[in-house]
Parts: sequence; structure tokens; C-alpha cells
Amino acid sequence: MPKTVIMADIAAKIGVSTVTVSKALAGKEGVSEEIRAKIKQVADEMGYRAGLSARKLSKSTGNIGILIPSYFMKRNNSFYWVMYERVIGRLSASGYYGILEMVRQEDEDSMASPRMMLDGKIDGLIVIGQLKSAYREFLYANGKIPVMFLDSYNSVGSDCIISDGYYGMYTVTNYLISLGHSDIRFVGSVDSTSSIRDRYFGFCRAMQEHGFAFGREMIVPDRDEKGVLNVVLPKKLPTAFACNCDLAACDVINKLKDRGLCVPEDMSVAGFDDYVFSTPSNASITTYAVDMDGMARACVESLIRKIHNPHYAPNLKIISGRLVVRESARKIN
Repeated sequence: MPKTVIMADIAAKIGVSTVTVSKALAGKEGVSEEIRAKIKQVADEMGYRAGLSARKLSKSTGNIGILIPSYFMKRNNSFYWVMYERVIGRLSASGYYGILEMVRQEDEDSMASPRMMLDGKIDGLIVIGQLKSAYREFLYANGKIPVMFLDSYNSVGSDCIISDGYYGMYTVTNYLISLGHSDIRFVGSVDSTSSIRDRYFGFCRAMQEHGFAFGREMIVPDRDEKGVLNVVLPKKLPTAFACNCDLAACDVINKLKDRGLCVPEDMSVAGFDDYVFSTPSNASITTYAVDMDGMARACVESLIRKIHNPHYAPNLKIISGRLVVRESARKIN
């Protein structure tokens, strides 16, 4: 069966936004006659036929909603602020505006629909960060507005864009092992998010493959039930810590300093994410760089396809990053 040509395909071929294609084919203002003629020509050549996609776009608001749990945004330099900025950039390049709304804990508990969905102000929704499973499924099953999940997933298992937490932490842990470390602790509250859980499993695989101890007893929690960061170091310290995020790695480094220990002279520390925040210790952390640009791009492109293509097939996309070696980890005998 031949592939159905949608407006997003025409936009990609010409190098314009899907909204521009919509305006050109609908005879609306805001498009030069030269571009309009080019779009119509390419549409004919590709065999485009107006249908459900065109009817949807004729009612398009040109807005995409971005929903983020409020407890992830309390820190001024949250990873999710950076991710939000990348998403806004990709939306703008695609001809869309982003509308941000915070979801509160009580909204999740009461299954309250985001206001921007109730007001009909958006064509699609991007959820950044971890929500409760029941609320995720509630949003996904609304049936009216297409939804994509960024940096989280659960049993729904579809329309999700995530970083490669499993192999990323596997790579980080293997690097620490290559430096001679065998007594390594994983820093992260494993039951808090799917991302942390993936990173923990990657840690376990690396440790297991080298015949070293692994399991729940090797976990150092890094946050409380409300998501507030607070690493409590074990009484008996290992030689290295593999942290689920750079923020946790910074907290570990500060707690070690309080004990009179230096990194990396007395202890090696590695993080995950590689994003910039206003703590000087971040500059030297060995970490796994998450490709936030790649995640934002994949999320926006998938959502636009989902909006305009009635035959869109849900899927999970994993975006790989890279190991960044800095001064916080050193070789030991």
C-alpha cells in the first residue's frame, strides 16, 4: 500500500513549516505567491490529496501545549527548564507556538485536565518529565488532542522520547571500572522516575559483567518523596559514585567536602545529563551528555506527524548521548 502523503512531508521537502503549507494550500494570507506556487507544485508531484489532515489544519490553533510537573521546576536551573527551551526552539522552527502549563500534585490526584486542553487552545500536547501512571494514561486516552511524552515512559510504552539511560549509565559505570574501581555505589532514588530506574539497571549490568557486587544494597537514595534533593552518604564509603544526574553528583561532592574528602583525590564521582547550572563543581564532573537537542527535535517532529497523519503509528524513540570525561574521576591502583 503506497504511503499517504501528508503536509509534513511537503514541508520537509521544501524546507518550510507545516503551517506554511497549510496556509498555502488553503489560500490563506501570510505566504508569498512564489512559495504558494512552489508548495502547490510539490504537492501535485508528491500525489498529495486533501483529507482528514487538511480538515484538521483548517481548524489549527498553531499552538502546542507543554505540560511539566511543578515539582520538577522549583529549582532555578532545572534540567527541565533547559529541555523546555529546546522544545520551544524546535516548535518555533516548525511554525508553532508553545504554551507552558504546570501540573500540580493535586491536579494529578484529581485527574484534572490541563486548562489549555479544556479551552481548546492547542493542537497537541508535550508532557516533559514524570507524571503518575494513572494521570499519564488519562492524558493519553483523552482521544481529542495528540500527546507525546518527553523524558519519561511507563506501561503505555508509546509516543515517548527518552534518553538512553540504560546504556548511558552502563557506559559511565564501565568507565569507572576501567579506572580500577570495583566498589561503586549508584546514587539515585530508583522508584522515583523511569529514567532513574533505567540508569540503575545499566549500572547493574556493568557491575554484573565484571563480577562485582550489585543490587539494591548498592543504592544511595538522592531525593525524598516530594523530589527534594538530599543525598545521604553511607557510613562506609566506596571508591566511586555513579550518580543518576549531575545535580546529585554535585551534592555528593559537597557532602564529601563536608567530611574533609576531596574529589577525585580521595573519591571518584560521575554524573549524568551534562547540562549547565550555577554551581562551580559542575565544570569538572565526568558525565554522560544527554542529547537534548535530538530529543526535542524527535519529539516535535513526531507530534506534528501525529497531528496531521491519521495513519500515524505510536512508537518509543531512544536518543543516544555520549560520555564526557573530566576531572572528577581518576585511576586507582
